[in-house]
Formats: sequence, C-alpha cells, structure tokens
Amino acid sequence: MWLVGHGYAATSVHRRLAQFGQLCRWLTDQGLAAGDLSEVHAGRLAAARRAKGLVTWSSAESSALPLRFLRDAGVVPAEPVVAANGVCEELLARYRCYLVTERGLTIGTVAAYVRIARRFCGEVITGPDGLAGLDAGAVTRFVVAIGEHSSRPLVKKTVTALSSLLRYLHVAGVTGSRITVPTVAGQRPGLPLSAPSAAGLTRLLAGCDRRRDIGRRDYAVLILLARLGLRAGEVAALGLDDIDWHHGEVVIHGKGNRHDRLPLPADVGQAIADYLRRGHRSAPAGCRAVFLRVLAPPGPLTPAAVNTVVLRAARRAGLPPFGPHRLRHYAATEMLRHGEPLSGIAQVLRHRNVRVTALYATADPTALRELARPWPGGAA
Repeated sequence: MWLVGHGYAATSVHRRLAQFGQLCRWLTDQGLAAGDLSEVHAGRLAAARRAKGLVTWSSAESSALPLRFLRDAGVVPAEPVVAANGVCEELLARYRCYLVTERGLTIGTVAAYVRIARRFCGEVITGPDGLAGLDAGAVTRFVVAIGEHSSRPLVKKTVTALSSLLRYLHVAGVTGSRITVPTVAGQRPGLPLSAPSAAGLTRLLAGCDRRRDIGRRDYAVLILLARLGLRAGEVAALGLDDIDWHHGEVVIHGKGNRHDRLPLPADVGQAIADYLRRGHRSAPAGCRAVFLRVLAPPGPLTPAAVNTVVLRAARRAGLPPFGPHRLRHYAATEMLRHGEPLSGIAQVLRHRNVRVTALYATADPTALRELARPWPGGAA
C-alpha cells in the first residue's frame, strides 16, 4: 500500500517487491535485520553485486526507496544528523550562507555540498582541536573511505564538494593553510570528448518513439540539449513560466544562479509544445517543471534523470555511451561550422571566459585563430 500511495503502478509495485526480496535475502545472509539497513550497508550490497556482474542493486542509490519506506515505518531510525556539535552546525550554517551569497550556487547544489560537509565534519572532528587540526591525511582517508562503497561519479562529486568546503575553511580562517583534495582516477582536466556527428544526432532523435509520452519527452530533452547546449541541471530546472511563446524566448537557470534569456529555436519549441500538449502529464500540486518523470513517484525530472535519458538514447541508436555534456559540445561545434565567432558561442553557452569556449573549438582548430595575437615584431 505504501508504494501505491506514492504513485507506483501495479507492475512497478510487483517489480519493487521482488527487488525488496533480494535486499532482504542479502541482509539475512549478512546476519542483519531490516532495522540495521543503512547507507553503509547499501554501499556494500552494491559493491558485492557489481563484483558478480549484476546490474540491479548495483549502486548505493538503489536502496534509497527501501530506506525511505523503512524510515517512514519506524523500522530504521531517521537519517542521523552527523556532527550535531553546535560549533560544527554553526560553521555549516555560515558555509551554507557563503555558498548562496558569495558563490551564487543553486539550492540543489548547496544542499548537496552541505550534506557532504556535515558528514565530513562528523567523521574528522574527533579531537579537542576540531577542524583547526585538520590535515591532508584526514582528508585523504575520508575520500578513500567514500570510494570503497561508492561509484566513481559519486566520488568525483564528493571531491568537488570537499574542495569547496576546504577553500571556505581556509578563507574563513578556520584552517591555517589551504588543504588540497586528492584527485579521482580518471578525473583529469583537458579537452572535451568529441561531439557526436550530425548523422549520430539524427539516429539519436530517430530512436525516440514519439507516439508515447516518454518518447515525446526524451525527444524534446535531446533536441534542447543539442540545439541550445544546455547542461543537464538547466534542462531539469526549466519551468513552464520560463518559456515566452509569444516572443520565442526561454529563460535558462544556469550555474552561479545566473538567469539568461535565449532565443527558442522553432524546432525546439515545436518539440516541447508537442510534449506538453499531447502528453499525459502527472505532476504534484504546485509543480511547474516542464519535464516530468513518467514512472512513479510523480515529480520533475532530475539532472541525473536527464543524464539517463541521453545514455538510453545513445544505447538505442547503437552509439557509444555518453552524457548530456557531449551534446553541449555538439551544439558548440555546429555553431563553429556555421561560422559563429567564439564570442557568440560563449554567449549561447553562458561561459564567462571565452578561453573556456575555445576548448570546444578543437573540432575546428582554425577557429582558434580568432584568439591568436600577432607575434611581437611581425612573423618569425
């Protein structure tokens, strides 16, 4: 009844119950009761299943639903508030204010950063010196512990959030020196991956069954990413009130709490309108998001779900797996091919620095000549 009450269809309820059964059997094999389930155990279950080559319950996030059910039922205690220490909570409150006012981050990003910061403080404040005695060794041990039970993308997000926290602690004078965070294997700056070809994009879009709600939604998401070069979070944040149909414009809620107004291409507008007018949308009261979940529970599409939309489309098209950022690169290279200057591309992609946009010119090295300055004294 709990699943039905949260909007799950009969087929989804049956599938979820089967998955819950797998979880219960694993807990029994480990000598654990349902009330012992925690995020740590969820990570261990995911790691064990990945090691066997299984695809279900293969990430710690898979246990989020049963954990929520067990907490609602009172079987598992509410999520613990790590580092309830008053001094630490006061520090986290100041850090949250810094992220909002000084960094201008979105609500979702702030919440994620503070959640990681709270866990970090709870695990490293063990002595009387607190964070003042923090060193690189403690930071490395924390990251390694996270990596043992988490996927690489989650570890990368943790490293990014932790770098932000440590930067703030140094600026605020809590730590005497700037402490760096160890990098994650495979995490390296540099040139973006190659964009899909025009033929690849055609296959990507053709794989969406636009006779169905999910196909119309995915088609609109994909063409929005490819034509305007949006980020996954920007697509997820798009609201009904952000689209000005009369003037053909759309407001993008970007990084750093920026709001940018961009022209809405006709084909993108048509795809969104087709999804909105023909789809059987089910949204919670007060939800004004453009893109909604098709499966229960009802609600807006998340950035992670946008990433899944792209991955699934690439698989259907027989293309190597890639995420939304590759379509952002596609949008940039298409503008380059049509002679758009880097300054114009930077405006569309909402880059503060045109040098960042120049990374997208790798598909067309001649476009970099716009940034080149004459050699002093003439040609060598």
